Amino acid sequence: MTDNPVYRTGPLIYRGSQVPSQTTDQAFLTETADSDWRHSDPWRVMRIQAELVAAFDALDQVGPAISVFGSARTKPEDRWYQAARELAGLLAGAGYGVITGGGPGIMAAANRGAHEAGGLSIGLGIELPVEQGMNRWVDLGVDFRYFFARKVMFVKYAKGFVAFPGGLGTLDELFESLTLVQTDKIEGFPIVLMGSDYWGGLTGWLRERVVRSGAMAAADLDLFSLADTPAEAMAVIAAAARTPRRGGMGRH
Repeated sequence: MTDNPVYRTGPLIYRGSQVPSQTTDQAFLTETADSDWRHSDPWRVMRIQAELVAAFDALDQVGPAISVFGSARTKPEDRWYQAARELAGLLAGAGYGVITGGGPGIMAAANRGAHEAGGLSIGLGIELPVEQGMNRWVDLGVDFRYFFARKVMFVKYAKGFVAFPGGLGTLDELFESLTLVQTDKIEGFPIVLMGSDYWGGLTGWLRERVVRSGAMAAADLDLFSLADTPAEAMAVIAAAARTPRRGGMGRH
């Protein structure tokens, strides 16, 4: 049988010659030489609006949830895959939904743990040049064309963030979350970095380089916590639920 992979963008599915040459974000962000943008960009606003409305409608009743980030490349035999699965089960038992990017690796582990524990397993997918698809343990999934629309959903319906070892995508979500809390754009809630051995170099650099240069307040290091086990991460989340804290602007 000929391999004929599926390419998804929002509610649409393409195969073969119908697969677009650009992702929606690429088309949106690419500068054009002619004046076509005067006509196409205003119409894109309608598409963006529709995407946000559909996501708000789907997620409005999910209740308290925790967004979990981490590498899509993590294998099931990896200790962090197992830790993400265990933590998601604990979160589900505590009444939290679990939100991920809906893909493989850490995302699949967290969705799996929530699903197996009888909790709400949520996936926020994104159109990518290489199709990943929604993992099988997602109970409620929303596919997005635009990264920024998806990012809104990771934040709006979350009561905390957990970042497992990951790459650029994980770092992007982590620093955006930290910035939103630091600037009081969202109420200060727990941001947990799983794996002190993985994140130690980064946190040390923040302390030794960024804080010492005056580009960041030392108190901003308190915006996140390090954890090495699912139990430790749950303790941070539970403590924050009892005593919510504010963000960082008041410290400057």
